[in-house]
Amino acid sequence: MAALRHLKQCHPRGIAISNFHTSSPASAKQHYKMLVLGGGSGGITMSSRMKRLVGAENVAVVEPSEIHYYQPIWTLVGAGAKTVASSGRPTASLMPSGVKWVKSKVQEINPETNTVRTDDGTVISYEYLIVALGLELHYEKIKGLPEGFGHPKIGSNYSVQTVEKTWKALQDFKEGNAVFTFPNTPVKCAGAPQKIMYLSDAYLRKTGKRAKANMIYNTSLPVLFGIKKYADSLWEIVKKRDLQINLRHNLIEVRADKQEAVFENLDKPGETKVFEYEMLHVTPPMGPSSVIKGSPLADEIGWLDLNKETLQHTKYPNVFGIGDCTNLPTAKTGAAVAAQSAVLSRTISKILKKEKPDKKYDGYTSCPLVTSYNTVILAEFDYNGQPLETFPFNQAKERRLMYHMKADVMPHLYWHGLLRGLWGGPGPYRKIMHLGMK
Repeated sequence: MAALRHLKQCHPRGIAISNFHTSSPASAKQHYKMLVLGGGSGGITMSSRMKRLVGAENVAVVEPSEIHYYQPIWTLVGAGAKTVASSGRPTASLMPSGVKWVKSKVQEINPETNTVRTDDGTVISYEYLIVALGLELHYEKIKGLPEGFGHPKIGSNYSVQTVEKTWKALQDFKEGNAVFTFPNTPVKCAGAPQKIMYLSDAYLRKTGKRAKANMIYNTSLPVLFGIKKYADSLWEIVKKRDLQINLRHNLIEVRADKQEAVFENLDKPGETKVFEYEMLHVTPPMGPSSVIKGSPLADEIGWLDLNKETLQHTKYPNVFGIGDCTNLPTAKTGAAVAAQSAVLSRTISKILKKEKPDKKYDGYTSCPLVTSYNTVILAEFDYNGQPLETFPFNQAKERRLMYHMKADVMPHLYWHGLLRGLWGGPGPYRKIMHLGMK
């Protein structure tokens, strides 16, 4: 808590922004000791840490977006508990002072020549590269989308353009099926597709509409949640609240004009089922960054190929990665980024000294499973799918305290701790909480 109090006193400082790259000729070339690709959670966090390690003038971040979003809060935005405005801040206010912000999109990575080309033709060379390009959403892989979002009754908490449509669909709900989906791909925050179902259920109970609603969760997975301890608790909630779960159902088409969603049965190829809906929440298929996929840095599927303990590239020793763009076999969450950032920072500092990395990432990740407007099950686990809980009580139980952690403490920790390179996950506190036994 002392650490939290310290973080509360910290505020992000704005910086003067150079527009060198936006007006520079295509032939311009620059060189940086530490080049960071991506200005999301992982990119801003690592640029803050690298500034302290090698000096601001030696660090550059390539990121086209003017606004940076704290995406975990979109679950609550889609349920009307937070505003979309509260989730975004100008990228300029978060970029560490003195670090070069290249306001462009990465077009090509060439690790053989240690260069990156941006969409305006600028070539940037580097000594060390940190790849934090996130993943890509593929609404277009579902027939009828994204154009279907032009119709009412359909939303998605995974995009700033569609998250408020979820809340509108929930408010406008009268009677019928409320359908929630989970795609047949890796996703970021694997709990989010079902969190909105629990919140929608709570909202419809609060407004007296629940008796006329069928709550349906169609997931491509063979389980409700990947970690048994938490899945058991969620199944209890599902039964208690009369929620319908259909495993191995994958959304393939939305007929928004007819309010119909078509699902394939993954256990019976060729078999499909049409669900009429009064409300539909779509979690889109997701995939690796096309820039990484088309480069020598990718594994056979297209994710950044890393050593899962050191976060160093398996083939190029001066390349590192963090976050959703990687092939690390753990859930893709902001909490994972926090834990990874501490390990990666240590790995790079050792390599700069020509020493061997000595800190290992254990796959720690966390998913605050929001089960109502005031309760959360806080799932925390490692590479082996074993619970790795911070608090000395059973986190598989719904708790009001954990809701406040999710809604109030974690955003503060994100803006003033993680992005400034001051928060590397709860690892050190876990040992204290468990009296050194974890």
